[in-house]
Amino acid sequence: MTQASARSADEINLADQEIFLRGEAHDLFRILRRERPVHWSAPAASALSGFWSITKLDDVVQISRNPELFISGHGITMQSPQGSTQIQNNPILSGRMMISTDPPDHVRLRRLVNKGFTPRAVRSLEPHIREITTGIIDDVAARGSCDFVTDVAAQLPLAVICELMGIDRQYWQLMFELTNRVLGSSDAEYQTEGDTVGTIEAARATAMQGWGRMFEHFMNMIEERKAQPRQDLVGILVNADIDGEQLSLGDILQFCALLVIAGNETTRNAISGGMLALAQHPEEKQRLIDHPELIDTAVEEILRWTSPVAHMARVATRDIEIRGQRIREGERVVMWYGSVNRDEDYFEDPYRFDITRSPNDHLAFGIGEHFCLGAGFARLEIKVMFQELLRRLPDITTAGPPELLRSNFIAGIKHLPVEYTPER
Repeated sequence: MTQASARSADEINLADQEIFLRGEAHDLFRILRRERPVHWSAPAASALSGFWSITKLDDVVQISRNPELFISGHGITMQSPQGSTQIQNNPILSGRMMISTDPPDHVRLRRLVNKGFTPRAVRSLEPHIREITTGIIDDVAARGSCDFVTDVAAQLPLAVICELMGIDRQYWQLMFELTNRVLGSSDAEYQTEGDTVGTIEAARATAMQGWGRMFEHFMNMIEERKAQPRQDLVGILVNADIDGEQLSLGDILQFCALLVIAGNETTRNAISGGMLALAQHPEEKQRLIDHPELIDTAVEEILRWTSPVAHMARVATRDIEIRGQRIREGERVVMWYGSVNRDEDYFEDPYRFDITRSPNDHLAFGIGEHFCLGAGFARLEIKVMFQELLRRLPDITTAGPPELLRSNFIAGIKHLPVEYTPER
């Protein structure tokens, strides 16, 4: 029996990445929410350890708001920390990554860069973000068709985060490629030539090569900032002070990698997924064109609908019961954002794409201690992109099916062909 034909929770194992590649996840989430919202998957080759799937919004909120009971320090995916043997044994590279730290370290690390992501900081960059967006559309407007992901959606968040970090423009494409390699390591398109495609070993090798090249680039940037200080995010990290102590080199490298990966990958997929959703729901697209004042609620619906981060995981620090299921100390709980953002108890008609949906208290950015640092920039970039895109290329639509990323961590689209009337 295939996952697609599953009729009960017992037949479902969300460690299978093919579920997401085939677009079957939401059907299975619906079964789990109805039959077993706290669902155990036994250890499997693709997951390395067993895990609990959490598919209801209330439970994800409970877990996220209890960082002492459910910790991030043992890894934030369904798998145990990977490749970390090579990295953990290297004192230079084994730094703390903010996304996988717990209080009080998490709070201290986050405070270092908070100023660059405040609502005021985001608002101040809106004119420049609109200028970047205009340039992106200028590059494709006369063609009549393009790959929306690589030519449009990827370009804006990549430019914004690279500029904030002070990464020279000549390396932006490299950051895009390395991000794909790290987060798309299970996908054949991004795996290193010569690897055995589809195996855990191939995925690990691809990810490690991506991490290594990224660390190498940031090592050079760190040395440059030490010699010539600059007030970009990398410069701030180099000179950061936490209670009288500077960050280790490993801490800075991990922070840089997190910023560039999170800063471009998730927003890219929200924009790509938003384009796909509007093309699949032309009445909603036309409503947004006719009523541009709906853009803010449209952005929230795009975020709910796409849920670019498919899951985050935590590890229980003691035995606890959720919905009658005993979760034991040391066991991993996986919070499925795509599921909770279609939770029937919170969203009326959740499988309807509605750009006027209100309220829309989705968890696309998480909640609690680890609420997405870049949420303000993501919202603004999505907003500006669709404002400018629908103003200039109003008949843009898909010209073929999307190519989905083989991943159960990122809800990604690799390629999306679109067509439109060329702009003179």
